Amino acid sequence: MVSLDWTVGVQIVNFVVLIFILNIICYKPIRGILSQRKSKIEGLEDSISSASEEAEGKNQAFADGIKQARTKGQKEKEKLLQAAADEVRAIIDEINAKAKTDLDAMKEKIAGETNTVKATLEKEVGVFADAISQKILGRAA
Repeated sequence: MVSLDWTVGVQIVNFVVLIFILNIICYKPIRGILSQRKSKIEGLEDSISSASEEAEGKNQAFADGIKQARTKGQKEKEKLLQAAADEVRAIIDEINAKAKTDLDAMKEKIAGETNTVKATLEKEVGVFADAISQKILGRAA
């Protein structure tokens, strides 16, 4: 059985003093270091999250810039294609107009030559008629 004498009190005082000394020498510095580490980790986590948000913002701005550049490029391409189509249409219209002018001139020339040949043939119709009739009848006039 345990006897309760003055040594138990000394042991309790010794224990309390030892806890006090260990608290001052070991526990407080360790808790201070742990607290510093925790604050440092929290600071690093905050800087990581702010850097991540900043990177996301820059990434979004970059994507928006690319989208705007593509839209602008597409509009420029459409303008150039429209200008080329207009130029082709103008060239085709010019060629068609020249071809129509040449065709009209050619028709007038053919009509003029036809009239000339017709007039010439009308003058010689009598001669041809006599020649044909002589050949058909077989006599000379």
